[in-house]
Amino acid sequence: MRKTILSILGVLIIVASVFVAKMIVDSKNNARPKAEKIVKTVFAEQVQNGTIPIVVPANGSLKAKNRLELYAEVQGVFRGGTKLFRPGQTYRKGEPIIRIDASEYAANVQSAKSNLYNQLTSIMPDLRLDYPDIFPKWQTYLTGFDMDKVTPELPEMTTEKEKFFISGRGILTTYYNVRNMEQRLSKYRISAPFNGVLTEALVTEGTLIRAGQKLGEFINTDIYELEVSISKKFSDLLKVGEQVALSNLENTKNYKGVVTRINGSVDQATQTIKAYIEVSDKTLREGMYMEANLDAKEETNAIEIDRNLLLENNQIFVVRDSLLDLIDVDPVYFSNKKVVLKNVPDGTTILSKPVMGAFTGMLVKQYQENGIGEPSKPANE
Repeated sequence: MRKTILSILGVLIIVASVFVAKMIVDSKNNARPKAEKIVKTVFAEQVQNGTIPIVVPANGSLKAKNRLELYAEVQGVFRGGTKLFRPGQTYRKGEPIIRIDASEYAANVQSAKSNLYNQLTSIMPDLRLDYPDIFPKWQTYLTGFDMDKVTPELPEMTTEKEKFFISGRGILTTYYNVRNMEQRLSKYRISAPFNGVLTEALVTEGTLIRAGQKLGEFINTDIYELEVSISKKFSDLLKVGEQVALSNLENTKNYKGVVTRINGSVDQATQTIKAYIEVSDKTLREGMYMEANLDAKEETNAIEIDRNLLLENNQIFVVRDSLLDLIDVDPVYFSNKKVVLKNVPDGTTILSKPVMGAFTGMLVKQYQENGIGEPSKPANE
């Protein structure tokens, strides 16, 4: 009896298991969800080839075109003047910048001039008796001789006898010694050769100055030069007199410069050529960092796009029937942010901004703006 009951229970359990399994199998849904088609919105534009100016960027710092390094050629004590010898001090053309005490040397010059005057006076009686024809011009020279002024040039000697007579009395030697001393006396005073400002002062009033010592630096603040390095491939395109657009580092001010000089040699290390741009403005200062844009040439039948749109194999993405495709292009010039391309047909729709994960055949729609700035749906959506 017991075995019969266990057998019946076993059969019931098996039947129940089969029934539950069938219910689980019937309840399983084999239908998979339909994949949604993703359409990415992209920025694109139609190509219109034209003339693209090739602008070569360059940069550098300004330097004064006219500058003077002040060196002492004589020795003495630096005497103060009407203006302090300090950086930032301005001087007019011809105004004394440095005065070195020359009282002792000036006395020696006066002594030499007095000796020349005495020699001229001693030959006048002989000239009156032996050379009466040349006596008047030497008498006029002696009368106009002023000890407090620069020694005038000797009268022109027209005959051999006159030259031998004057030279034999030692007058020529004494005269040139006096002129040499006067030239040296003028070096005790350094005057401004142009209007400018003192940018460096290495001595102060009362300092003992020695010959060959650097005293300071003086510049003209009216005209500056910008030295820039240009690639050698543009050497035949740059011309002296060409206008150049300049701007400061913050791009807050713009200036106009002119190419004044182009170096004839190429830098062996960088393979660049030095060009010098002249610029003038009251707001400029020496040492200011400037950026220049030189118009090298114009490329016809070309377009300009961002560099990040050009792929490594010289291809770009285009939009054809709402699908991305690749075309080959010919890059002719690269700048820091832009690239100039050729061989792009007119009317071709190209990407104007890069798309993350873009690939050939990708389904896209073009972003457009209507009159109120809202994106409108493309016709092929």
